[in-house]
Amino acid sequence: MIVLGIESSCDDTAAGIVEDGRERASVVASQDDVHGPYGGVVPELAARNHVVHVVPVVRRAIEKAGLTLDDIDGVAATMGPGLVGCLLVGLSTAKAIARARGLPFVGVNHIEGHLLSIELDEALERPFLGLVVSGGHSALYWAREDGSYGLLGSTRDDAAGEAFDKAAKLLGLGYPGGREIEALAREGNPTAFSFPRPRVRGAELDLSFSGLKTALRLAVEKNPDAVPADVAASFQAAVVETLVGATRRAIGETGARTVVVTGGVSANQALRGAMQEMADHEGAVLRVPPLRRCTDNGVMIAYAGWRRLARGESDPLSLNARAQLPLGPRMSLGS
Repeated sequence: MIVLGIESSCDDTAAGIVEDGRERASVVASQDDVHGPYGGVVPELAARNHVVHVVPVVRRAIEKAGLTLDDIDGVAATMGPGLVGCLLVGLSTAKAIARARGLPFVGVNHIEGHLLSIELDEALERPFLGLVVSGGHSALYWAREDGSYGLLGSTRDDAAGEAFDKAAKLLGLGYPGGREIEALAREGNPTAFSFPRPRVRGAELDLSFSGLKTALRLAVEKNPDAVPADVAASFQAAVVETLVGATRRAIGETGARTVVVTGGVSANQALRGAMQEMADHEGAVLRVPPLRRCTDNGVMIAYAGWRRLARGESDPLSLNARAQLPLGPRMSLGS
């Protein structure tokens, strides 16, 4: 079975093709230059650019795979969560192709696409603990044997990736902020500034980054002559330790032996190193996708869709985009 997947939940227009669960092609059109001047994603601009790029990206993916539309057996698209105006572009395109070609169609949860992306390269056994950390999402999930998910904890305010973007803008760096902060941090001292490691009282697996951003702003205002690399390194260390700490506590509560870390921020080498050290200490196996699969891509959507289509599932063409789309209900210890 050959499946075309389309991703347009935020600022990357992407299409991917999988055949029997293996990648055939992946094409991504970035909007970094569009949003760079603003230091973050502008939803209206993102949606308009998806309209411009979605058809060429789909065509390029099909050509790259050495196929034609006649070879496609099913179509998948991200239905949420994400920016509704952006989601509608990819979702509408996928439904139009399915309608015109008489193909089965499925909507995919963007978060599940990230969590399953590891399976494109190696088998993944359940149950596992998953941390999805990106510009729009920071959450811990428990992936059960029956294919369902439970939400263990999520951010109460900002996502880690958004915190990086705002920090980079405050420091006068470029966009995307995570990449800029990481590059600058390599030259700095991570202990130069004592930034907080936020924890949510009464919800130890939840995350919070808004206060950390405020602490950064105050530090910069009080220390105008501070070395930018030291500020970046110290801020990155705080974000990384916050994520690692929450994941360690989740391992303690679930007894997880496999930990999956994915999403755009999982490309951060400091986070990867700290997570590996923590997993080794806890006796868990860490699984992180290759760098090309960390950020949003169409292949992960095609793969998640392929799994459903292979089971004979499909969605009606009346399926709509959803800005908020829980992957699973919040679970308590032992559920």
